[in-house]
Amino acid sequence: MKAVLALMVIYVGTFLVAIQGASNTSVEASEQNSAQASASIDAVKEKEIRSLLELIGARDSIQDAASSATEQYRQKMLETSANNERAQVLTNAYLAEFQKKFDADTVTNQWVGIYDKHFTEDEIKDLLEFYGSPLGQKVAVEMPKITREAQLATRTASTQAARLAWQDLRAEYPNAGENFRAFNTRRRNPNANVPAQPQAQPSGTQQALGDSPQP
Repeated sequence: MKAVLALMVIYVGTFLVAIQGASNTSVEASEQNSAQASASIDAVKEKEIRSLLELIGARDSIQDAASSATEQYRQKMLETSANNERAQVLTNAYLAEFQKKFDADTVTNQWVGIYDKHFTEDEIKDLLEFYGSPLGQKVAVEMPKITREAQLATRTASTQAARLAWQDLRAEYPNAGENFRAFNTRRRNPNANVPAQPQAQPSGTQQALGDSPQP
C-alpha cells in the first residue's frame, strides 16, 4: 500500500507541475493580474474579445487541453501500475475529481486580459472578420489538432535525442551510469557511505559528465 501511495504522489506531483507550469504563488499572481487587466479593458473591446473567443471555441479548447493532459497522465500511471488495482482506482478517482475542480470559465476570463494585452481593438476586429470566414473557421477547428500533433512530435524527438545522447555518453564514459547512481545516493542521503569505485574517478570535464543525471 505504501508503494502505491508513493507512486501516486510522484505522478500527482508531476501532473500538477505539467498542468500548472508554475508555483501556486505565480498562479495567484497571474489571476490577480488578469482580474486587474479585465477591469481596465474598454467595454466595447472586451465584448469584441469575448465574441472572438467564442468564435474560435476558446473555452472548449481549454477544457480539451486539460482533459488531454489528464488522460496522458492516467495512461502513464495505469501502465506503470498495470497489475495494481488499488493504484488504478486511486488514479481514476483523483483525475475525475480534478476534472470537477478545473474551471475552464476562469481560464477563459483570463484569456480576455491576455488578448487585450497583445492585440489592439482594430486587430481584434480583423481577427473577428478572419475567423468569421470559412478559412478562419477551419483554422479554429484544426489548430488545436495541429498543436497536439506538434507537441507529440516534439516529445517523441526529445525522448529519442535524450536516449541517443545517453547512449553516446555511456559509450565514451563507461562509468557514467555508476557515477550517476552514486550521485543520486549522495543527493538522497548526504551522510551515506558510498562505496569507492574500483577505478579512478574521472577529473575535470570527464568528472562533470560522469555526474550528469541521466535524461
